[in-house]
Amino acid sequence: MTLGDPDTQTGGYLYHRRLADAAPRYGAQIRFVSFPDRTFPAPALVGRAVLQDAADGDVIVIDSIVAAFAAPWLRSVPRPLVGMLHQPAGGIDHGPLRTRIQARLDRRAYPYMRVLLVASQSLRRELGKLHDDVRLVEPGRDVASTLESDAGDLRCGRRVAFLCVANWMPRKGIVELLEAFALLPPEAATLHLVGDDRADTRYASAVRRRLRHLDGRVVVHGVVPKERVAALYRAADAFVMPSRQEPYGTVYGEAMAAGLPVVGWRAGNLPYLATHEREGLIVEPGDTAGLTAALRRLTEDAQVRAAMGAAARQRAETFPTWEQTAERFFSIIRDVRETGDPPPDRRS
Repeated sequence: MTLGDPDTQTGGYLYHRRLADAAPRYGAQIRFVSFPDRTFPAPALVGRAVLQDAADGDVIVIDSIVAAFAAPWLRSVPRPLVGMLHQPAGGIDHGPLRTRIQARLDRRAYPYMRVLLVASQSLRRELGKLHDDVRLVEPGRDVASTLESDAGDLRCGRRVAFLCVANWMPRKGIVELLEAFALLPPEAATLHLVGDDRADTRYASAVRRRLRHLDGRVVVHGVVPKERVAALYRAADAFVMPSRQEPYGTVYGEAMAAGLPVVGWRAGNLPYLATHEREGLIVEPGDTAGLTAALRRLTEDAQVRAAMGAAARQRAETFPTWEQTAERFFSIIRDVRETGDPPPDRRS
């Protein structure tokens, strides 16, 4: 169960689509049942009907973005319920009032779920206080099974090509990134922005105002297929996304698997994925001068870039592939269906 269009271009929706694609290999099928994408809390009004639509499933998996809408109706659901949580209680990208209300509804939903599956160590630490059984099922590090052969020269005559893969919304830190990038010498680097540039129209206007002063130094790609994203990772020199709240940060893992050093704020799940001065440079949130210094260092020192990129690739080898993620997910779902309880968790 999710919200709106399951083909929406975000990490959470991508996670579910990758599992749906893998399902037949595990003798399973995932059918998406969606709450309508309406103004909060209107989707909760049709919660009973949405749950009835999902009643033919052996197990109902509830995405964290709709847990609050389903909460008032879960008491009467006969099927086993599993939570698939990509966000903390209360969600992200909301104002304080909605966050408080949604958090109460989310916490009301969790006890009805046999197990909570979480996408990151940071979520596991936070949600472990709210449920007896919280399992880590991280997203895969591999972007696509097939790749474009060549993304071209991303440096565009400069020393380094930076890549940022993020939809244009405030928590992704694109405005701060542009402010930091503007302080680099013009010949130092080219920045490539990949992601939905219409995700938040007001924020997009702020981004475009700053882009006017960076003509030729920033390339805006918009939304591109995952095969193109994979090719861009391979052609870039470093990855940067100063996100303030990233429950997992799939793109960090993808970039590291491609051998790119990563740059971002010390926030969300990034400190669980990369170590400062080893796989990249991690800066205190809001320290724009520090972000500029990190970018400048990578443009000026090819040896540091190469060493951090190699370390990032090595660290990423410890992250699961999508096939490993699917195997773990469907193993838990199968045991919930067959025994009513998830299997013992033997992962640290």
